[in-house]
Amino acid sequence: MRASDVVLHHYWESPYAEKVRRILGFKGLAWKSVLIPMMMPKPDLLALTGGYRKTPVLQIGADVYCDTDLIARVLERLRPEPTLFPAGTEALVYALGPWQGELFWLAVRRVGTTVPIFPDGFLEDRSKMVEGGMSLEKLLREVGPEREKLRAKLDLLERLLAAGGPFVLGAAPSLADFSLFHPVFALKLFPQTAEDLAAFPAIRAWAARIEAFGYGEMTEIPSAAAVDIARAATPVATSGVADGEPNGLRAGERVSVVHESFGLDPTVGELVAASVHEIAVRRTDERAGEIVVHFPREHYLVSRV
Repeated sequence: MRASDVVLHHYWESPYAEKVRRILGFKGLAWKSVLIPMMMPKPDLLALTGGYRKTPVLQIGADVYCDTDLIARVLERLRPEPTLFPAGTEALVYALGPWQGELFWLAVRRVGTTVPIFPDGFLEDRSKMVEGGMSLEKLLREVGPEREKLRAKLDLLERLLAAGGPFVLGAAPSLADFSLFHPVFALKLFPQTAEDLAAFPAIRAWAARIEAFGYGEMTEIPSAAAVDIARAATPVATSGVADGEPNGLRAGERVSVVHESFGLDPTVGELVAASVHEIAVRRTDERAGEIVVHFPREHYLVSRV
């Protein structure tokens, strides 16, 4: 696994992609940028993932990594310094995940109900990713209470940064900064929602510090070229199923992996590796060849097929 082989599949408006782009800048990595559609169809991406359609996706050769929780770990392994987990903070920054998830949804709903930015069919596309769908009427009905909840969360982040700082956990940047920055990025994109940050000077100063990391060294390539990269590569060696696998999964079994709540499109393949924090399945695509797709264990459902 070489740093020069990093490919990020993303689109610029994606807050979660912004999280990874800023981590790439923080670590000073060179990477290849593949711009993908905001909504389906995404044929080149699905040739690599086998079903997973969310943004972003990290590719290194014939290995594909889904979900920013896992992508952060992969980039940390690839370039340990500067670290995303200073002074043993890995457990803490991942424990903040649900809180940043709530902030993210409040921010994107605030943007989506305030600024007409989404293309026709966007809500219908996202409704397919949630059990029971999404209701525009419900979103609009809850605009007022949602804005109150967003202000309350921003106030907590403001007080944390004002009392400690310059970063979320103190003197050094950590994954917590990039995780909490990307919802703020969504608000900053548009003047109508950037106004929500006017009362929070510590957040604005902190966001500027994160933005100062830049994006690293980026080279754009077409999505078809990323499929060709995968086809020409061989997946990295895997370590099989680690001891203690709670449900008795075995290497070679056919399994399905899907997010527990958002993104209902499973990836199906042969189980090749499983550990406490990562699971990997091998699949073959007629265009991309043999691919190993990796997922985090938290928030993903793994079932035998």
